[in-house]
Amino acid sequence: MNTTAPAPTPTTRTLTWCLHLLVVALLALAAGRAVTSHGPHPAATVAAAAACGLVYAVGTVLLRARRSWRAAALWLSAVGAAWLVLLVLSADGVWVAFPLYFLQLHLLPRRAGLAAVAATAAAAVAGFAAHQGSFSAAMAIGPALGAAVAVAVVWGYQALYRESEHRQRLIEELTATRADLAAAQHTAGVLAERERLAREIHDTLAQGLSSIQLLLRAAERALPGAPENAVRHVVQARHTAVDNLAEARRFVAALTPPALEGTTLAGALERLCATTSTRHRLTARFHLTGEPVPLSTAHEVTLLRVAQSALANTVQHADATTAEITLGYLDGTVTVDVVDDGRGFDPDDLPAPDPEAGGFGLAAMRARVHALGGALTVESAPGHGTALAARLPLRSTADTTPEARS
Repeated sequence: MNTTAPAPTPTTRTLTWCLHLLVVALLALAAGRAVTSHGPHPAATVAAAAACGLVYAVGTVLLRARRSWRAAALWLSAVGAAWLVLLVLSADGVWVAFPLYFLQLHLLPRRAGLAAVAATAAAAVAGFAAHQGSFSAAMAIGPALGAAVAVAVVWGYQALYRESEHRQRLIEELTATRADLAAAQHTAGVLAERERLAREIHDTLAQGLSSIQLLLRAAERALPGAPENAVRHVVQARHTAVDNLAEARRFVAALTPPALEGTTLAGALERLCATTSTRHRLTARFHLTGEPVPLSTAHEVTLLRVAQSALANTVQHADATTAEITLGYLDGTVTVDVVDDGRGFDPDDLPAPDPEAGGFGLAAMRARVHALGGALTVESAPGHGTALAARLPLRSTADTTPEARS
């Protein structure tokens, strides 16, 4: 019945039908008592009750088509007029005031509804007193108490409805926020995985392909004057291609780096130095300091990648003759230092990372180390070589991070 409310719920429809039945029952009661009690004007009373019921029924149909409080006010005025006629003819019409209270409070604005309820209660008291031929305070208690109950019930229901609507909006906002958060987390995860794969490709496949390119260029320069040197360079390039193929398969299988399979980090670094010295014009040496302790896969992979990337940069850019890799364990930390005697550079004057040019090196190393709570430092100057140090806090081998499976 609420012309300003949203689509009715099963509860509101039930209450509306209960109100309809109450009005019909009270009008039937007034008409029946007029006939059975042989009171004055029985026919007129029945006609007035029927007219009031007809106006009420027509109004409920019209209000479904025109949902405005002005249309409701006109309908209530017509019902009220028919009710006043019934009240004049029969004292039993006073009981119809009770459902009228609910209609007025529900369909009219708050102030107008209160005024209509007050007027209806006053009319009910006056009509009942006129039929009794006297007035007493007890006559006003019934209509006034009914009006108070109607006000409390309707206003309470409206407060509960507003609270329900507010909670529904909060739930919808929370659902939308959770959906946005899930989308943002998914996007962040995708970006993080792309960055991880970019670092992996740069530190493994890209470096390996660069080595193959250098070896094939050396073989090309050796031909045709020194075919034995060319063959040696081609064989080394083939070995590098085999290692790269193993790395590519690791991406698919999500296993640890082949260099760490069946050996320790120290063994992998020593093999890296030996392989680099064999394939390039660079003497790489490995040193171990401190007492080795078990490391998590994440730590081993990160330190190996840092050493691989640093040594690859030395081969490609430093024009160095020697490089020293030192793995150290001391005071709850593990470090990898890579020092060369190359041309050096200015660490403060590095270009921004350029993926298309392969510029992931230092940025990728720093990201890997920082992800495990460590620190990466680079010391260099033009003409004075380069010293790179990666330091990680020691953790249990049970510790795992997303990098542990990279």
